[in-house]
Amino acid sequence: MKIFAERLKDLRAEKSLSCQGLGKAIEVSAAAICRWENAMHDIKGEDLVKLAKFFEVTTDYLLGLADY
Repeated sequence: MKIFAERLKDLRAEKSLSCQGLGKAIEVSAAAICRWENAMHDIKGEDLVKLAKFFEVTTDYLLGLADY
């Protein structure tokens, strides 16, 4: 989950979004975003898909299974 946390932080920073802003955009709490970014909590599949769609990347990229 470390790769996921790093990629999520990087993608959020690229869009200049706060945890609250991203949470609002994908309809999850800001606390959930922060927990994911700090690798304190695993992400549900449906939330992973929401992130991938929002950032226009694959779920494989977010999970570190692909580098594109």
